[in-house]
Amino acid sequence: MKRQPDAIKKIVREGYARAVKQAASCCSAGSCCGSANKAKDIGKAVGYSDAEMNAVPEGANLGFGCGNPVALASLREGDIVLDLGSGAGFDAFLASRGVGKTGRVIGVDMTPEMVDKAKENAVKGGYSNVEFRLGEIEKLPVEDSSIDVIISNCVINLSPEKDRVFRESFRVLKPGGRLMVSDLVLAKELPDAVKESVEAYVGCLAGAIMKEEYLSLIKKAGFRDAEVIGESSYPVEGMAVEGSVASIKVIAKKAF
Repeated sequence: MKRQPDAIKKIVREGYARAVKQAASCCSAGSCCGSANKAKDIGKAVGYSDAEMNAVPEGANLGFGCGNPVALASLREGDIVLDLGSGAGFDAFLASRGVGKTGRVIGVDMTPEMVDKAKENAVKGGYSNVEFRLGEIEKLPVEDSSIDVIISNCVINLSPEKDRVFRESFRVLKPGGRLMVSDLVLAKELPDAVKESVEAYVGCLAGAIMKEEYLSLIKKAGFRDAEVIGESSYPVEGMAVEGSVASIKVIAKKAF
């Protein structure tokens, strides 16, 4: 039976709330999420340097990523950056260094416990140019045409309404703004048992869609030059999905 969007969001929200409370993985080993004690190993595997991981407050990197969107973003001094699904703040804090004192980073997450953790980490790290807002990425608490760069790390796949996510992203970007995300997509369809698995929803698998559909939704939202600039097979332990999941790095632009 196909779950309704609100039911899926509830599953995901509760899973990540448990994760931040327990400082442990909310999902299966090998998925895009990882336990806190494995966060640095996962970070290295998906493209973060030791310097990046050591530059943020302890507890900001929960090992929930499948790429390094900040590395894609080529941030400039003064940029205003929006992080979709900002979690405990890891990518937002890294982005804050790139935009400097004249720039700003806004993180949006739908899990209150994650937002609280991120705010705590911001205080701990003394970040004055980063803020975190509670909200859904399908209905962003952000003004029209106010953002220079949108980043996101293994989050959009969780949304049951990805078309709304990309339309909202297009809305809040300034003309000439850039979308730069790391995410999981499917190379082939998942077995029905995995699609219906609660663990797989929270683990970034059951909500993933085919790569061609993912890119099509970006283009339909109004973006131009949508392009996959990196792709690799993504191993997942404990589920019969070998060869089905890929990690991709995607860039797209909003025309002037």
